[in-house]
Amino acid sequence: MTLIAWFFFGHVFAQTFTVTGKITDKATGNPLQGASVFCQNTTFGTATGAAGDFILYLPNGGYDLVISFSGFETYSQRINASTENINSLAIALKQKDKSLEEVSITVTNEVKDGWVKYGEFFKDQFIGMTENSQKCVIENPDALKFFFSKKKNRLKVSSKEDIRITNKALGYTIRYQLDSFIHEYGTGLTQTTGIPFFEELHGSEEDSLAWEKNREKAYYGSVLHFMRCYYDSTLGENGYKLELVNSGSGKTRGVNNPYDSSFFQVADNNDVELNFPGKLRVAYKEEKPEAKYLTLNKLSPGTTIQISIVDFADAITIEQNGYFYDQKDILSLGYWSWEKLGDFLPYNYEPRQ
Repeated sequence: MTLIAWFFFGHVFAQTFTVTGKITDKATGNPLQGASVFCQNTTFGTATGAAGDFILYLPNGGYDLVISFSGFETYSQRINASTENINSLAIALKQKDKSLEEVSITVTNEVKDGWVKYGEFFKDQFIGMTENSQKCVIENPDALKFFFSKKKNRLKVSSKEDIRITNKALGYTIRYQLDSFIHEYGTGLTQTTGIPFFEELHGSEEDSLAWEKNREKAYYGSVLHFMRCYYDSTLGENGYKLELVNSGSGKTRGVNNPYDSSFFQVADNNDVELNFPGKLRVAYKEEKPEAKYLTLNKLSPGTTIQISIVDFADAITIEQNGYFYDQKDILSLGYWSWEKLGDFLPYNYEPRQ
């Protein structure tokens, strides 16, 4: 009884902040009713009213606020509780340049039977090959267009609408605005950019229990968990060990104090700033890698630690909920690159304990 009461108290009185604003057409100044207003990679979203107004209540932390409306360019802004005018945002959307859509294309490298030829490969690279990923379904594959360049040995994928993915393992529907998917066959590298929004699936009590169990397993050892542990200074207690990787020799040396001021700073607003010189090797000791990962990477089936490499192009800032920026400034390799969209959780996810 005590545990239940504490759990209830903690969630009801969690620190939050309010975001309010108005969305208009930049050309006419008219309000835009029905515009989608949501925080990327969360379950927080709404639609504007008749006057173009909206309101969101968010737990403390950082978010990418996204505004989208048919025929207009998508707008994105990084926000937190201290953002200027957070209670009176005035956002004017630009109409898309229709002239670009009217250009006649006489030569194209679009693959007419693209889904048949590349669908499974795209799903593996976009959603992943983990146990959770195998339980994900792309509901609207007809929205995808595939382009292959023989000269560049490159596959590109675009979508004329949000990709709708049902994750039956974690209990979410994901609406994904795909900006770019590019796979370079020469190097084997894949780059994906886009905007995900999560919606809770509704199921039986049995479904909910299974989803919660799978979510907890996906959470611990993830990038989100790592960032929150770094923010809270609890890396060691949660099973993380860090090593710096020498860019020349590839040799590693242990990070005895991950909170050393040479690469760890706490800002005045309590945000955590990380600035590592190059690559960081992150070992997570509390969970074994999936068997399929070990097989594909020709690693010993007896491996008990998940190893990831984080390549820092610049310093990043971590906020209270595990959100960090700029996300383009780090590249994740190793186990974290194995876990793709099918294992991702929204920034507002919290484990039961």
